Amino acid sequence: MAGDQTLISRDSEVPPKRRAALTFIFVTILIDVLAFGVIIPVLPHLVHEMVGGDDSHAAWYTTAFSIVFAVIQFIASPAQGALSDRFGRRPVILISCLGLGLDFLLMALAPNIGWLLVGRVISAVTAASFTTANAYIADVSKPEDRAKAYGIVGAAFGVGFVVGPLLGSVLGHYGLRWPFWFSAILALTNAIYGAFVLPESLPLEQRARAFEWKRLIPFSGLGILREHPRIIGLAVVVLITDLSQFVYPSVLVLFADFRYHWGKEEVGYVLSVVGVSSVIVNVAVMGRLIRAFGERKTQLIGLTAGTIGFAIFALASSGSVFLAGLPINALWTVAGPTTQAMITKRVGPDVQGRIQGALSSLIALAGIIGPAIYGGTFAYFISPNAPVTLPGIPFALAAIILGAALVVAWRLDTARDHAA
Repeated sequence: MAGDQTLISRDSEVPPKRRAALTFIFVTILIDVLAFGVIIPVLPHLVHEMVGGDDSHAAWYTTAFSIVFAVIQFIASPAQGALSDRFGRRPVILISCLGLGLDFLLMALAPNIGWLLVGRVISAVTAASFTTANAYIADVSKPEDRAKAYGIVGAAFGVGFVVGPLLGSVLGHYGLRWPFWFSAILALTNAIYGAFVLPESLPLEQRARAFEWKRLIPFSGLGILREHPRIIGLAVVVLITDLSQFVYPSVLVLFADFRYHWGKEEVGYVLSVVGVSSVIVNVAVMGRLIRAFGERKTQLIGLTAGTIGFAIFALASSGSVFLAGLPINALWTVAGPTTQAMITKRVGPDVQGRIQGALSSLIALAGIIGPAIYGGTFAYFISPNAPVTLPGIPFALAAIILGAALVVAWRLDTARDHAA
């Protein structure tokens, strides 16, 4: 108990110059998300072109790319976190930014599907820098400000996934390779800029004493959670929450087409609304909720809103009812940053990278499991073999899964863990 109070007090005394570095981290995340968002509209078409226009082969390869990306993230995230705990955040972030830029160049020049797959593998490794970025935020922000800081990071994700696909569609009109060139320029420019302005956030005396190579073994990175039992419940919330979130990329486009006959433009507008709503909640709403209710209650409000939103989506008989559920579901956005902040307060600075790596692995694990659950149930319940046609079943499952996260969060003994 006393050790935890010492930790919180020490974390509160953060030098102003390191707090200023948060701006670069936010810009880094925004550029990285924007770079990935730009290629979303064109990557399936590029795959389709490379396999000779075969629809079934293109669908298989696109699914395989998604699974491979998630698997590599599951392996790479703990390794990057452990490396940043040992050698500092700055070199890991800068090398990742540089690698991401070079990887986009590789994909822009890829002559065949094999080289494109190699590019996706490398991008999965370099994109694991989000792990180190989260640890950096924990280093340079006061404990009471971390939820807000992670909320602004969430806003960067929202902006990136709104602007990125729209920009990718425009660039893709001129050529399927153009978005990859654009993403490469963004990432490389950011790496060069960061080399001049990004300070180190983890002092030598707070770093891990050695890097253990066993951290590179799959699942070994999750062992850090067992060493810190006070955060296991919150880690479970992270896993379940992200598992429910993968319903969007897994079935939204097909669901909207089947149930409401929405085309590409309509779905694009809906995704834009989702992204804009996320930005509004993170920037304008989250801080007010935390000041009024504290982090734990804000987390519970977010999980409750998300569960209700998914239930509305599952039952919505018309597109207008579905749209009515979007602002309710958007409040779910506050749950992620508050959970992240609560976790960072329960561990020391020397393991923040490993903790964030373990959390990123859980998210990647959800990315492996989620598409299979939601895509499989959707395909079955709209098929002629289904006893009843239930296109909304994936969203019903997401509501149940997120409801389970709400129950776990509610039962956590947060009073003992110094919860806000």
